[in-house]
Amino acid sequence: MATSTIREYLEKEWESNEPTQRLLQRAFLLTNRAILNDQSKHPERGDMGTTAVVIIFRDEDEHPWCAHVGDSRLYRLRGPKLDQVTEDHTWIARAVRDGELNISQSRTHPWRHVLSQCLGRADLNRIDIQPVIIQAGDRILLCSDGLTEELSDALIASHIKSIRACDNAVKALIHSAKQRGGRDNITVILVAIATEKDLADLPEVETGFVKP
Repeated sequence: MATSTIREYLEKEWESNEPTQRLLQRAFLLTNRAILNDQSKHPERGDMGTTAVVIIFRDEDEHPWCAHVGDSRLYRLRGPKLDQVTEDHTWIARAVRDGELNISQSRTHPWRHVLSQCLGRADLNRIDIQPVIIQAGDRILLCSDGLTEELSDALIASHIKSIRACDNAVKALIHSAKQRGGRDNITVILVAIATEKDLADLPEVETGFVKP
């Protein structure tokens, strides 16, 4: 419901003059309302909710924009360095930020999956929207916590760096997460910001590349 509602709204309003930030905010608010309406019609789904992360590239923007709610993440790999661009909306992320726990403790804490925000809640009050600064050669990873629960950032970076084609890298990440337990559903999207060599090689290289 979330992915279809967000997609349909953005496709409908793509050519509008609305700033990208506002389009993303409205898409997420509309999705939240749709889930709440479904809950009211189907009480057995009253606890239904979801996390979401989106990145969109519009020609009029200097940079792509990202929106997220919950603990689905967006990473940027630049050279050897993998950076988590989004900040999890979880109890554990707040505890680490406030110095109550360190990163090592957070990985095994029993409350690490407790969300502070998600779609499907009447009290939704935080949708993080930000530009994503990119350059040629970057890789942008969007994923659910089914991936990050099983793989460290270092292992994720290793897979992405060692496999050029995006779809093959995605398959390797999912397979690796399954091999290490696969305790939750695993969603992975990988986008390569094309270099001049990538553009020269198209269509020989596989899909997943976009122009910077």
